[in-house]
Parts: sequence; structure tokens; C-alpha cells
Amino acid sequence: MGWTLVVALVAAGVGGIVGAYVERQGFGGDVQLPQAGRVPAGRAPDSVPGIAARALPSVVTLHVTGTDQTDTGTGFVLDAQGHILTNNHVVAPAGSSGAISVTFSSGDSVRATVVGRDSGYDLAVVQVHGVHGLTPLPLGNSDDVRVGDPVVAIGAPFDLANTVTSGIISAKERPITAGGEKGDGSDVSYVDALQTDAPINPGNSGGPLLDSRARVIGINSAIRSADSGGSDPDAGQAGSIGLGFAIPVNQARRVAEELINTGRATHPVIGVTLDMGYTGDGARIDSKSAGGGPAVTRGGPGERAGLKAGDVITEVDGERVHTAEELIVKIRAHRPGDSLRLSVRRDGTDRQIPLRLGAAEQN
Repeated sequence: MGWTLVVALVAAGVGGIVGAYVERQGFGGDVQLPQAGRVPAGRAPDSVPGIAARALPSVVTLHVTGTDQTDTGTGFVLDAQGHILTNNHVVAPAGSSGAISVTFSSGDSVRATVVGRDSGYDLAVVQVHGVHGLTPLPLGNSDDVRVGDPVVAIGAPFDLANTVTSGIISAKERPITAGGEKGDGSDVSYVDALQTDAPINPGNSGGPLLDSRARVIGINSAIRSADSGGSDPDAGQAGSIGLGFAIPVNQARRVAEELINTGRATHPVIGVTLDMGYTGDGARIDSKSAGGGPAVTRGGPGERAGLKAGDVITEVDGERVHTAEELIVKIRAHRPGDSLRLSVRRDGTDRQIPLRLGAAEQN
């Protein structure tokens, strides 16, 4: 069944707690971090205690303060240079004048700066300096994940740092959308997500979802909650009902590399404006762009492939799409330059159209 979930982001607002925490902990000299922990005696390496022992030294809690908001989230170490991956919605409240602190499992805290962030993928990279002994978490392959695989999530739900939960992959390729607080759609993230029943709550955002070998296969980012109605990230600080969603690590790896190398991430595009209000089955190309120009960008991938205004895209590489949001999610799961095969309905006739994805930067 094809469908799109609108879900709540899971950064946790913590009010005045952060200010007191930072004042108590301080930001002293160089931090010496422990190496990855040994597996506890009598525990198998692929057990939850074994996975937690290896991963916890590489997982951090982020406290973010801005003009109007204070949030808690999670991240994990990418490399020895101090790059840390988290969600964009975790660091966004800092804006241009706020502050971000990173607390390691040892209890040491340091300040961090934003290297790059992207709202479309809901990912961000921050960096810490003067920290020695960093142990990056190994990245797995999310394409190899299967429904039923055991997973472990680590994060700071409700600011309870170093919390470990476990479960399974309960579904794959869930098309979810989250964000959109600006009202213009520019900060909506579209994710072809891994679904898990491992408990995830506000504060888990940006934390790793790990496989049985302690490799990151996803970045925990959103939950479906019973009392939030889906789209409001702050509605009652609702908790887990066993429907958590993680950005697949293969997608996150590409975005993180681009953010580190250039400060910006590219988005794969087909070069058309979609009719987001279309209620029929599929994704219909609008009659014009938001600016009043042609809905099919001149010289873009869609025009080169032969797409036209009014076309309804019903499949991508043989997989059904039922809404414009689902099509965007499917496209975002690829890289610029990838080739797709679109099923298009035009004037009551279905046709197959090959298309090579273009690239655009997030504004």
C-alpha cells in the first residue's frame, strides 16, 4: 500500500534546563574521550549490551539555545576531525546567533559550530575542536536492511542522555514528510524512511539506529504519535507508540559528505512543478510554476525526457506513487545523475519515460 506519513520531529524542548546544565559543567580545556568500550563480560558482541558498550562513547547529546527556543537532540561522531552528524531540526533553533553544546558520554561538554545543514533531508553536520580520542561510529549499508532485523537506538529522550532502546526494523521505504513550520514548504523534509519499533522519543532526533554489528544504518528523526495528530513536533511532547522513523544511512552519508566538503547538499530533481493539491491517484505536473512560468523547466531533466504539464506520474522504476509527496520522496532517495523509469499517464494513455535526474541546491 502506498501512502505518505506526516510525522512529528523528535527534538525535545527543555526550557531553562540547558542554561543551568552548561553553567554547571563548564567548557574547560581539551577533552580526553574514552575509546570504544569493551563488551561486558558474559555478553555477546551482537547483544544489546555489547552494541551499547561499543557505540556509547561515539554518541553525543546536543543542547541548542536560540532566541525563541531551546532544544535537546542527539548526534554521533563521523570522523577524527570532530564532525558530528545530527538532524537539521535539532540545530536549526540556534540560527545565526545561538549556541550549540555537545556533551559526550564521559560527561564532558564542548561548544560546536555548524558546518552545514539541509532542511530537505533534515540533516546537519556540526564540528567540535580540541577534542582528542574521538572514535567514529562505522556506517553500515541501509540497502541491506531487511524487515525483522534487530536494531538498537541510542539518544537522549526528554534530555535523558545515553538512553539505549532496542527493537526491530518493522518496515522499509516509508514515505514520510516532516517539518514545514515556515508555512511555505521550504523547510519540509522528505524521507524514504526505515520504520522501527525501538522506542524513540523527543530528544532522540539525530541519534544512530544501529544494526547487530554496531554499525549505523539510520538516523532517528521522527515519530508517529497518538496524541500529536502527526505534524506538530511540539504537541504535548508526545511519546513513542512504536512507530519511529530513521533516515537511511546511505542517503545520510552522501548528504554529510557534501555538507562537510562544500557546506551545502544537492538535491536530485526532475525539473517540474507538481500540483500539491491534486487529489487523484499519482503525482500530476502543474499547469505553471509558482512564479507563473512553465511547470516543466526549460532545458531541465523533465523537458529533455518529454514530460508535459498535466502529465500524471504513477510509478518510479515500477513502484507505485500515489501522491506528489511520495514522488518527491522517491526522487530524494536517489542521487543526482541517476536514471529513472517513470510511468506517465497522458490523455488516458500510459507510457514509459526514461529520465536522468538533475541537481539543485537547497535554498
